[in-house]
Amino acid sequence: MYFPAYRARRLRRNDNLRRMVRETALSVSDFIYPMFSAHGSGIRKEISSMPGIYQQSIEHIVEEAKEVHALGIPAVILFGIPEFKDPLGQDAYSDQGIIQRTIRAIKEAVPELTVITDVCLCEYTDHGHCGVIKNGAVDNDETLKLLAAEALSHARAGADIVAPSDMMDGRVAAIRELLDANGFEQIPIMSYAVKYASAYYGPFREAAESTPQFGDRRAYQMDPANRREALREAELDVQECADFLMVKPALAYLDVLRDLRENFQLPLVAYNVSGEFSMIKAAAEKGWIDGERVMLETLLGMKRAGADLIITYHAKEAALALRK
Repeated sequence: MYFPAYRARRLRRNDNLRRMVRETALSVSDFIYPMFSAHGSGIRKEISSMPGIYQQSIEHIVEEAKEVHALGIPAVILFGIPEFKDPLGQDAYSDQGIIQRTIRAIKEAVPELTVITDVCLCEYTDHGHCGVIKNGAVDNDETLKLLAAEALSHARAGADIVAPSDMMDGRVAAIRELLDANGFEQIPIMSYAVKYASAYYGPFREAAESTPQFGDRRAYQMDPANRREALREAELDVQECADFLMVKPALAYLDVLRDLRENFQLPLVAYNVSGEFSMIKAAAEKGWIDGERVMLETLLGMKRAGADLIITYHAKEAALALRK
């Protein structure tokens, strides 16, 4: 088929034709909304680098959870800001920790909303790293014990899915073993299987108050230059019985997202991270871009690359935009 007999523009002539041949579609069911739960009461503090996103105390988290559910968004993922931090991040796996109390409050108020919990220690440690520090570095195997205890405490509080984000070797297997041993065989694990040591996390560090107090996380998060390594990381998590695989960040790693889609059959999650969100917001505020169109195009690109689900701070506004 060659021009002029074949004309590709024939199927682009009007909106109905474009909709009829559209290959990829966004749905509100694709979205997971991140929320930051802070210890205390009466707290609703906007994150300076993330317009419209807040650190909130539990009563405000519950109200926003109701709003999220009313928009048709099926799930939230929770991050915690505890009252106190310590070297072992004890609030992370306390039955009275900030996330455990938040889970119970959401499930009581909005039981139909799926609650996913981030399983990591960086938000709870006074040094800001994702595990137990020994000799100036994160000890992988000692950290596994605490991560598994954290996941178990989330399941006991009522979490529907646990999502380890630490990038310790063997964490999925350790969590699965402890969950199963305690009667939580039905709780899925959404593994941050491929998480890069990315500069795109800057605004999140403000939101979660989790900036490392020394060094950085490149000794355990992936090198942004590596693509084939992502397949090895994902394969390990599949073997350890992960139920979902995630790529984080998404926008600069669409090739990796596509690689995972072509090589694995598990549901695939893209994390549209804070830096990606903030860039769109900042450019839109300057009037340099149409913020809503760029937002939807960005999310559509992640879906087209192979994502089944997208964790995104845009979830609420995207849900509203899709109604138009």
